[in-house]
Amino acid sequence: MLELPWERDMRVGIGHDTHRLEPGLPLLVGGVEIDSDRGAVGHSDADALLHAVTDALLGGGGLGDIGRWFPDTDPQWAGAASGQFVTAARDELARLGWHVVNLDGIVFVEAPRIAPYEPQIRASLAELLGVDAGRINVKAKTGEGVGPVGRGEVIAAQAVVLLARNEQAEPA
Repeated sequence: MLELPWERDMRVGIGHDTHRLEPGLPLLVGGVEIDSDRGAVGHSDADALLHAVTDALLGGGGLGDIGRWFPDTDPQWAGAASGQFVTAARDELARLGWHVVNLDGIVFVEAPRIAPYEPQIRASLAELLGVDAGRINVKAKTGEGVGPVGRGEVIAAQAVVLLARNEQAEPA
């Protein structure tokens, strides 16, 4: 099969995650604690955006998914900071000769409003990924009162990353 030059040099990954929301739990989005009376339920810290970013990184590298790398059946990940998952995926990609070019993320939650936290979230993601914050975009959407997001039952997130091969790396 013919391989085109950009197929060796660039890859795209997409990730998605959803968590139930319940009273009395912390709400973390992109590694930033959000002021809220409800938080996400999960085995780790339940940061839906960081889970989506981890899946996007792993997917772009052809490395499976977050459940394979950090299963919720493994007690070592109970209460874990999801930033660990992002940095582990980033480090594995770097080992394989890839780096993040940019990330675009969407957080779906009816309340609280995420927009005031977007600069902090972008800075957190940039630090975790080792890129300039100008290469990170995050936006928030509500469910307009429709479905589990609109009823305030869940928080969900999607992320897309573009990966590029490091110049010194050999093609995979």
